Amino acid sequence: METDARALADRLRGVGDGLIVVVTGAGVSAASGLPLFRGTDPDAIWNRDVTEIGTRQAFLRDPVGWWQWFLRSFNGLLDARPNAAHRALAALEAWHTAHGGDFLLVTQNIDTLHEQAGSNNLVKVHGTADRLRCSRQGCPLGAPTGSLPMNEAGFAEYFAAFRRAPTRGTLPRCPRCGALLRAHALLFDEYYDEHADYGFDRVRAALERMALAVFAGTSFSVGVTDLVLREALGWGLPVVSIDPAPPPPVAGITALRATAEELLPAACRELGIGE
Repeated sequence: METDARALADRLRGVGDGLIVVVTGAGVSAASGLPLFRGTDPDAIWNRDVTEIGTRQAFLRDPVGWWQWFLRSFNGLLDARPNAAHRALAALEAWHTAHGGDFLLVTQNIDTLHEQAGSNNLVKVHGTADRLRCSRQGCPLGAPTGSLPMNEAGFAEYFAAFRRAPTRGTLPRCPRCGALLRAHALLFDEYYDEHADYGFDRVRAALERMALAVFAGTSFSVGVTDLVLREALGWGLPVVSIDPAPPPPVAGITALRATAEELLPAACRELGIGE
C-alpha cells in the first residue's frame, strides 16, 4: 500500500498545474454500502437484473414495473454517506487547485456522495438520484434541459403511496404537464448528449487539456471510460487505475490493485494533505 500510495502521489505531483481528470465508478461508493453494478460481485445490480429493464423503452412499456425495479435496485441511495475515497478526492481537488492546477471529477455514479464530500468540479455523466424529470420530451421539466428536485413537495408521499399500491394511478406525475415522471438518469438506450445535466460537453472539452487520467472503482464497461482511456493513451498521457480487480489488458495503464477508500487517503498523506 505504501509503495502504491507513493506512486500515485508522484503521478499527481508530476502534473504540475495541468488538468487532472478522475473518473469514478460504483467501486468508489461500495464502502458506503452501495451495490456494485457489474463484475463478479454477486450483488451487482446488472448481474441480478437484465439490462433491458434499465431502458427508456422498458419505462414506456411498463412504468409501474420499471419504477418497482428502480426503487428496489437503488434503495437507500440517498441515505448513504461519503466514505474515505470521496473525502480524499475532494481534498485532492482542493490541493491541486490551490497550487494553480485544474481538476475535473467525472462520475458514473448517480448517488450524491461526491458532492456531499465537497467535490466542486464535478460532472455526473449518468445523472443524479436526487432529481426527477418529466418523461415527455420538450416539457420544460424534461429533456433536454429540465428537471426538478426529488425533495419537491409531494414526491415523498407519491413514492410512499406507490410502494403501498404500485399502480399507474400512484406513479408521480409532472407538475407542469401531467406526464409520468422518470428518474433523472441515463438509461441503456439513451445517449450522453440527450440532457445538458449529463455534462458530456465538459468532459469532451477537458480531454483537450488533460494531463493525467485516474480511474477509480470502475470496470471500464461504459462509454465514458472508453473515451477518456482512448484519448489519454492516444496522446501518450499517464493513466492510473485504482481498483482491486485487474484493468483492461491494455498497455500504458498503471494498475494499483487496491480499494479507493484505502489508497486515495494514503496518497493524500504522501502529499501532506488531510481529508
